[in-house]
Amino acid sequence: MNFEARRQRILDEMADNSLLILYSGSAPHISSDTYHAFAANTHFFYLTGLRRENMILVMRKVSGEYHTALYIEEADPKAERWTGKMVTVDEAKALTGIEDVRFVDRFETEINSLLCRNDITTCYFDCYRYNAKDLPDINLAMAQKFAQEHPGITVRSLWHMVSRLRMQKDEDEQALICKAVDITNQALQHVMKNLKPGMKEYQAQANFEYMVHYLGAEGPSFSTIAGSGINGCMLHYETNRDTCQDGSLLLLDLGTRYENYCSDITRTYPVNGKFTPRQRQVYDIVLKANQEVAAQAKPGMTTRDLNDICKKILAEGCMELGLIEKEEDIGKYYMHGVSHHLGIDVHDVTVEGAKLMPGSVITDEPGLYIDEWEIGIRIEDDLLITEDGCKVLSADIIRNPDEIEAFMAK
Repeated sequence: MNFEARRQRILDEMADNSLLILYSGSAPHISSDTYHAFAANTHFFYLTGLRRENMILVMRKVSGEYHTALYIEEADPKAERWTGKMVTVDEAKALTGIEDVRFVDRFETEINSLLCRNDITTCYFDCYRYNAKDLPDINLAMAQKFAQEHPGITVRSLWHMVSRLRMQKDEDEQALICKAVDITNQALQHVMKNLKPGMKEYQAQANFEYMVHYLGAEGPSFSTIAGSGINGCMLHYETNRDTCQDGSLLLLDLGTRYENYCSDITRTYPVNGKFTPRQRQVYDIVLKANQEVAAQAKPGMTTRDLNDICKKILAEGCMELGLIEKEEDIGKYYMHGVSHHLGIDVHDVTVEGAKLMPGSVITDEPGLYIDEWEIGIRIEDDLLITEDGCKVLSADIIRNPDEIEAFMAK
């Protein structure tokens, strides 16, 4: 991937006489010597390709001149015996394309010296926080600290600058998402081959996640949803402890993370391999909406436009089934949006109101959730927006009900 080109685009957009400081982060502490799995700040990864703790990217733009430096931990043989090999200076240079690589223990002294010598008026940090109740991560915490220590320098968020770039995937990113989709396909086939009445939802989950790891991915891209029967009507059901009953459906919302890029797929299967007539009626409505969204998705549209298309088709189908009397009542059975961006994050960064463009990768996930029939059906594909339409990246993951039944009958 061309990380240098990404950084150059950010430097071009930065205000003159400014700094950008971006921390890779560290693993949250659980208890004693136990930590959560480390996940690098996604903007840091996007601009460097590195996913290691305690690194700092510094980009400087002063009087029209640019400079980029990377701060990393110095390799320590004693620490490496416990936690594995650390990134060397040469490795960091080769992967990132950054020639100025320094050790992180010099960072504070050098930044303070830089602020004294140069006319820095603006400093960019990743100030994003999903919820005001969330504890600030290291980037936000350091932005707050910087603002207190340097009240004369304006602190600005880099989130929108980088997010706009990330909404358009280059060919390398597209290839990694396609690989994640392919692994998801193979893992879902393994699930279908083994699905039968009496299984536990967690056993279907285990069959999927086993194959994801076996095929070389890092793991699921999010917590697997395996909801059978009425559980399929719960949008973010993650308990996965119930029994898959004969005659019920199993809704599987899942994905694969490969080289830090994600797939996000949903398929709904009959547990015994055969849809009932009523299940088939509902499935066909959802499938029609899924296919129409893919047929109409193109540059210049918004995900809201696609959701309007989806809602109309779902509403027409529900009126034919006698579930609702008018289109605006579809919210009783369909209560989420049809699409979100996909990439390094499953729900990838999105600048509000931005239109789709060639290179955007989005989901296509209509669903109907009918509690009184214990039918929850969602069909989700991953779409790549092209110059004049879209390509269904997950087209090989069978969704046609006849094909599903034929596959499971084998």
